[in-house]
Amino acid sequence: MAMMQVHFYSKSLRREVTFNALIPLDKFEIPGQAIAEKKTMKALYLLNGYSGSCMDWISYTRIRELSNNHQIAVFMPSGENHFYVDDPSKGELFGEYVGNELVAFTREMFPLSVRREDTFIGGLSMGGYGAIRNGLKYAGNFSKIMAFSSAILPYQIAGAAEDYRDGVADYNYFTRVFGDLNQLLGSDKDPEALILNLKRSNEEIPRIYMACGTEDFLLDVNQKFHNFLVSENVEISYTESPGAHTWDFWNVYLEKAILWALDDEK
Repeated sequence: MAMMQVHFYSKSLRREVTFNALIPLDKFEIPGQAIAEKKTMKALYLLNGYSGSCMDWISYTRIRELSNNHQIAVFMPSGENHFYVDDPSKGELFGEYVGNELVAFTREMFPLSVRREDTFIGGLSMGGYGAIRNGLKYAGNFSKIMAFSSAILPYQIAGAAEDYRDGVADYNYFTRVFGDLNQLLGSDKDPEALILNLKRSNEEIPRIYMACGTEDFLLDVNQKFHNFLVSENVEISYTESPGAHTWDFWNVYLEKAILWALDDEK
């Protein structure tokens, strides 16, 4: 299992960025044992939550073990509290970065499959929203989306007044990240709109896996998006179980989601 940190210049963000990578290429070889034929790897792009960094998944979960056990490459960029959406006014295109540029760059750097069917995106909380938003916006790149305790905030902040404040941030922050909140619904930052656009254009919608704890403060928005997907006959694997907005919960469902994503092989 090779673990590395990569620094490169991102055209989408117009500066040097950092991501962590897990590449299960190096294996201990036992004398006399047949060596398996090398083949290109499936890839998972994992997004961190609010106030986190590219170190979170490595620090708090079993992702290194899971990457090795299931022979899947894992890439972990930093979201920098931008919810993985684009800000053209600042020239910071976080959606383009994780949804397109990072995929292309890692495919050039590592022996990855270029097939959509072998490419997945996932995340927790802010990163869960980012995985849903960019998995749908860049549906040509990703076949499956894994979303844990997703912060699907358009349901909460669309049309919010200037005195809006929740337990994390306020109106000024949300307008800096999402733009005009009165224009949020129906935009490319609205997961429901992205689903409807894919259906209208007859494009294949990525399969979606969602998990949220019954004590999680984001349970209501996860339920609402799940109900929307069901109403639109979109394939969804959805789980609620006891748990809060914690690494204990995400660590359990990370493995379940990876097994779900790889189930087509069985």
